[in-house]
Amino acid sequence: MLGIGVLGCGRIGAMHATNIAAHPRARVAAVYDINPDAARAVSLATGAPVMASAASVLAAPDVDAVLIATATDTHADLLEQAIAAGKPVLCEKPIDLSLERVDRCAAAIAGTTLPVQIGFVRRFDPGHRAVCAAVRDGTLGTLYQVIITSRDPGLPPAAYLARSGGILRDMTIHDFDMARFILDEEPTEVFATGSRLVAPALMETLGDHDTLTVVMKTASGRQAVLINAREAAYGYDQRVEAFGSRGMAVSENRRPHHMVLSGADFTDHAAPLLNFFIERYREAFDAEIDAFVDAVENGRPVAVGYNDGRQALVLAEAALKSLHEGRMVRVSEIG
Repeated sequence: MLGIGVLGCGRIGAMHATNIAAHPRARVAAVYDINPDAARAVSLATGAPVMASAASVLAAPDVDAVLIATATDTHADLLEQAIAAGKPVLCEKPIDLSLERVDRCAAAIAGTTLPVQIGFVRRFDPGHRAVCAAVRDGTLGTLYQVIITSRDPGLPPAAYLARSGGILRDMTIHDFDMARFILDEEPTEVFATGSRLVAPALMETLGDHDTLTVVMKTASGRQAVLINAREAAYGYDQRVEAFGSRGMAVSENRRPHHMVLSGADFTDHAAPLLNFFIERYREAFDAEIDAFVDAVENGRPVAVGYNDGRQALVLAEAALKSLHEGRMVRVSEIG
């Protein structure tokens, strides 16, 4: 079985560790977190030993690969160290908040044949993948537009927002990747507009926005519209739509079940939207681990590579420039 070391045992790292432990061809070989209590909790749940440092995880002979789920500003350093230690990597997004640091990391690992997969989990969602398949197999004819809606159920804590890198690098970056995945063509122009409507005072202090729309266009004229908000009163809103010359494909919101309750004077869904990303993308997280294990064991290309992580950040930087300058930005201005 593939022994995977887990670096970072917070909410998402703990979830990944549980998924690895449940995988038929993988096991959690070691765990590390700067918070000893978090590491111990994951150790108790998976049976994996707690290591004293990230370096000790990378040096462990029974650690065949590593999953990086630490704070964003440590991702690039740990990724470089893992590759230097000969360990394949599944790294949570983003690689870094700085494009310059992402490029330095790319240079440091250039030439490696080890799998490096980036954690854009939404590519593995069954509904989203079905939309992409309808585009790729010609079912929709000529693709015209992609519309991606992503609204969180509630505002994250202020401390999280302060270190997140802003909504474009933290939240919209998933949608930039999903747009590239479905468009199958690189966006060349980006326009973004943002508002401070959910928490105006906090967003002003942070220099960020909580409500956002991004419009992108490819060289052939295909359009992508990304719609984000930090708070939605009705739950975690995740929808993807592709529209083409022969029709439309939609990946809808998920609920615990799809029973609709009807009466003489009402029609209502009895189940609310799934609560947040761990619940909504449960199947996708399992599929992400499975794809990584397959890439390591069978030498297959990773489903989401390093360049995908870089390109999503490039689009985020273009959108940020557009937001600040109030104009359409060509992606070539960023790099």
